[in-house]
Amino acid sequence: MKTIAFYKPYGVLSQFTPMAGHPTLADFGIPRGVYPAGRLDHDSEGLLILTDDGELQHRLTDPSFKHPRTYWAQVERVPSEASLKALAAGVTLSDGPTRPCEASLLSKEPRLPPRDPPIRKRLTVPTAWLELTLTEGRNRQVRRMTAAIGHPTLRLVRARIGAVSLSGLSPGEWRYVQRV
Repeated sequence: MKTIAFYKPYGVLSQFTPMAGHPTLADFGIPRGVYPAGRLDHDSEGLLILTDDGELQHRLTDPSFKHPRTYWAQVERVPSEASLKALAAGVTLSDGPTRPCEASLLSKEPRLPPRDPPIRKRLTVPTAWLELTLTEGRNRQVRRMTAAIGHPTLRLVRARIGAVSLSGLSPGEWRYVQRV
């Protein structure tokens, strides 16, 4: 069985099928027969697990398994302690309340390669980096959660899925992993 950790760059679709000139997973030399266990939006970047193991794919994507995923989100303005507590307690989105999660303000910006294109910079609006660990994976969930507390996400990077992290990978690189 094959399981791959891939650092999905910004702007790449989480699929192999070509679509309207967008880069896809097929552009990165990933071996045949593996498929994404979950997705990252076109405008998100970071860790994507691909596997040919149907049981692992089910375990990673079925919310009943509560598999942890850690994200770094650069948001507009610095959230208050009350906003972080509200985020951690779970917020109500249009499709219902989210599960409680771990949410904290990072003391410094994570070491990441520059994004191409870079995020917009506004001289009068500071940004902050949050670390969020979720156990569910709804469509655009992190972005919707940070917006719900009044801090829109500018850049979103999935840093970890279970025991696998981005460590040692650059955007567009992949490696085989033994356990997730």
